[in-house]
Amino acid sequence: MHSSLARYLIFFQYIGTKYRLVQVFSILRLRPENHVSLYVSSRTDAGVHALSNSAHFDLQRKNKAPFTEEILRDAINFHLREQSIRVTRAVRVPLDFHSRFQAQSRTYLYRVALGPDKTQIPLSDSELCWNLCTTELDIDSMREAAAILKGTHDFSSFRAINSDLPFKNPVKTMDQICVQPGSSFTSNHFHRHIPFWELTFTSKSFLYKQVRRMAGALVAVGRGRLSPLSLKKVLDARDSTAFPQGLSAPAHGLFLTNVEYRDEGESAVNHTDCSSCLTHKPCIFRLSSSLKLKTVFHLVMSSCGNTGSAPLCF
Repeated sequence: MHSSLARYLIFFQYIGTKYRLVQVFSILRLRPENHVSLYVSSRTDAGVHALSNSAHFDLQRKNKAPFTEEILRDAINFHLREQSIRVTRAVRVPLDFHSRFQAQSRTYLYRVALGPDKTQIPLSDSELCWNLCTTELDIDSMREAAAILKGTHDFSSFRAINSDLPFKNPVKTMDQICVQPGSSFTSNHFHRHIPFWELTFTSKSFLYKQVRRMAGALVAVGRGRLSPLSLKKVLDARDSTAFPQGLSAPAHGLFLTNVEYRDEGESAVNHTDCSSCLTHKPCIFRLSSSLKLKTVFHLVMSSCGNTGSAPLCF
């Protein structure tokens, strides 16, 4: 039997409190014949979490047929059984598929807890939300400000300066920006009447630290430290130095919750149990925020650089 190369798309989740970029070394234990490189769809900053990130890689077995999707997923997780990382899905894809460039949208969720004393925040939430020392936010003003950011704009004022700055197009389309009530992860068992709020951002792509800056700006509006009009002036400035210092939201409240892919015929991801495939409608591969945070992940820290289309190599 000759060796055949197979490309897989995997979805995975993790708690990013201590980590920066992702490398799944357990794939090497499958003894591939080829050199394996992992291409991650969405870079997350140190401290940012993910309920659903994705990546693709090629795998070639010596004189054996390619792994089935279920066996590959289970095999990777077996080698990670003592670590805090979990692959939730594996999908066989065409060899020209790219996890980053073929992603149709990404959704981030930012969690905010209101309370004067951090010790009142349940342990399950303490490193998974931004605890504000206030009991009220002006939600109407925050939603007014969110409406200003929604749509297509030059978001230069909302990106941090890094090595990607000269190469990234600052014009992005925010398909969704929502401000809505949230809850503690243990709300059914732990009652402290602590208000939680969730800020949701959906776009095909984001600039470096754009989501954290937008979340911080919306919270500043809610606290009366920035008006919606002032926020619009920052947006219209199209200058990263125009963003007020100290307003960026901390990393630990941010979650990547969705990376979506669309089925467009022969180049589509092969996922036969998706009902929309049977009706020839666009097929979206989604792992949403309903995934349980009880599954945590072990990541390997690496330096943060220009990931672009460059792989993270084993």
